[in-house]
Amino acid sequence: MISFEKAQLEKIIKQAQKTKILVFGDLMVDEYLWGNVTRISPEAPVPIINISEAQVRFGGAANVAYNLIGLGHTPLLVGIVGQDRMGQLFQKMMKENGLDNDGIIALPDRPTTVKTRIIGNNQHIARVDQETVEPISLKVQEKLFEIFVSHIEDVSAIIIQDYNKGVVVPWLINRIVDLATRKAKLITVDPKFDNFFEFKNVTVFKPNVKETEEALAMRIKDEPDVIAAGNKLLSLLNCEAVLITRGALGMALIEKNNQNTFVETKARKVADVSGAGDTVIATLTYALCGGASMKQAVTMANFAAGLVCEEVGVVPVKLDKLRDSLINYHKSSTRSDQSK
Repeated sequence: MISFEKAQLEKIIKQAQKTKILVFGDLMVDEYLWGNVTRISPEAPVPIINISEAQVRFGGAANVAYNLIGLGHTPLLVGIVGQDRMGQLFQKMMKENGLDNDGIIALPDRPTTVKTRIIGNNQHIARVDQETVEPISLKVQEKLFEIFVSHIEDVSAIIIQDYNKGVVVPWLINRIVDLATRKAKLITVDPKFDNFFEFKNVTVFKPNVKETEEALAMRIKDEPDVIAAGNKLLSLLNCEAVLITRGALGMALIEKNNQNTFVETKARKVADVSGAGDTVIATLTYALCGGASMKQAVTMANFAAGLVCEEVGVVPVKLDKLRDSLINYHKSSTRSDQSK
């Protein structure tokens, strides 16, 4: 695995923070309700939970933006919310985190996507989803594309985060990628099944193993399978690189000209993998904007994912922790090489 000298790492970070990254995708609110189970309901065999704490957080593509904030970056977030209480709360959270709402369209006839997790006695009891997954209208698609056109000169990269909630649709994908390609902007994609093969000609395509297996109708059991799948995606999508995340097994970077790099996970103790994919694509894109090579960017993303997996719940990566982790790894690698 690549290690970074401090000066080299600081140069990447400094350059990345001078850039602007646009994050587009399905915006969500993650709501958490914590409490204690007091008894079983007399109305049905279900627990009664006395809620003692409630919290709302950025979810979906907004969590990618939140990870960029954790890295000291101020992204432009583009997507839709509803003209409802959670939509208003979402925009309030954006303001509190220093984000402009220039890229947000509030729709009167579509609810803000909310995922409510109910936790009783420190156990996940239930999840309640409020959402509409029908594709947005052509009129809304055109309004979103106008936002891209108005900001394209100011951004260095575009992250597309798809959760199959009806906002990332083929018409928009094709026009966004074409515009970004003509303007020589980086495009990184975290796909889902519905639009999996729409993301042609992007910079980095980042599915996980399960998504890759489903899309290609193949089993991925070992490293040769990963390489075969990655090369097939390179051919089908004409992208510069495929990054397949493999959970506890780490990541695999498949590039053209048979350049294959496997990196093992850096989590010392996995507590929760929730949100790790958001952290990966945010850190990867951030590093590329900072002038990192593809392998350097993947290394940074891998360390970042390892850090968030050590935390419980969906939490963003923090720049100081990532910096310290990378520098400490370089020091230990250097000591190891010197002792040989």
